[in-house]
Amino acid sequence: MKHFIGYQSALEYWRRCRSLPGSSANRRCKGALPKKPSKYDPQEFSGQFPQEYSGQFSGFTTPVHIVIGDRSARRGSKLVKQHLFSGETPIGCFMNIGNGLMMSSPEFCFFQMTGQLPLAKLIELGYELCGVYSIPREDDSSIPENGFYNRKPLTSVNKLKAFLETMPGVKGYNIAKRALRYMLDGSASPMETKLAIFLTLPFMLGGYGFKMPELNKRIVLSKTARRYFNKDYYVCDMFWPDERVAVEYDSDQQHTGSERIANDSKRRNALSSLGIRVVSVTKQQLYSSAELESAARTIAKKMNRRLFSRKSKFDAAHRELREQLLP
Repeated sequence: MKHFIGYQSALEYWRRCRSLPGSSANRRCKGALPKKPSKYDPQEFSGQFPQEYSGQFSGFTTPVHIVIGDRSARRGSKLVKQHLFSGETPIGCFMNIGNGLMMSSPEFCFFQMTGQLPLAKLIELGYELCGVYSIPREDDSSIPENGFYNRKPLTSVNKLKAFLETMPGVKGYNIAKRALRYMLDGSASPMETKLAIFLTLPFMLGGYGFKMPELNKRIVLSKTARRYFNKDYYVCDMFWPDERVAVEYDSDQQHTGSERIANDSKRRNALSSLGIRVVSVTKQQLYSSAELESAARTIAKKMNRRLFSRKSKFDAAHRELREQLLP
């Protein structure tokens, strides 16, 4: 008996998974959603992951979120929460992870979460799926010191857009399409994602309206600079190539020793030699509305543009955005 996993349970799986299933057949699996009721054993979803992941996964959090294809397939159970999806499920919706479990793909999972999250949180989730990190479960006993796991991207903005076009007219389509306008590939951390969202969302959504930068852009130094700085390249958290402006997220103000200060100065000088102006944003600034706006105005000044004249509508939208991203 196949079970089709989706929504929060699929998200939980992908957040603990370091990569996509190996074979192309598994990645492009197509299956018909259940049309008849199924029985759910209390041990059904306990540790039901492929053998290769047995050391990484301890099972799903209950209730497990199951996708069904018809109302007649509903069955009462405290173990599961059933979600009806009556639309077509083209290739790319599910991945076979073994043991009779069909997992919603990262693209389908993102689509499913359109009805579960407000817009800003949906955008944040999109950054995560397209980035190189994942957020651990609250009860995870092995959370890294930085608070997140490193992994390869599970999807990309272009793949999400392509998948979305296979779902025209399905509930959630318009919300997903709107969220995709404000998403980027390659974010390296949750805080980098939050900063990017604050900077790029339009004023009406509480952001500062900067155009979309490139994330974690590799800046190759000139031959002369490579000899002088003894470095081939630097990676900028956010980079606007036309304006030659870079923004760096400084995650820890505590580490301000002489070596750190010297390295930061060397980095700035190297980028400056290429005509790149750098603005650093700290965690303290990110968590302060006034300080973040000051940083945004500094970035705007380096881009030779004006940010905006403060308006009450922006203030309300910005407060709401902060409540969602920085609870």
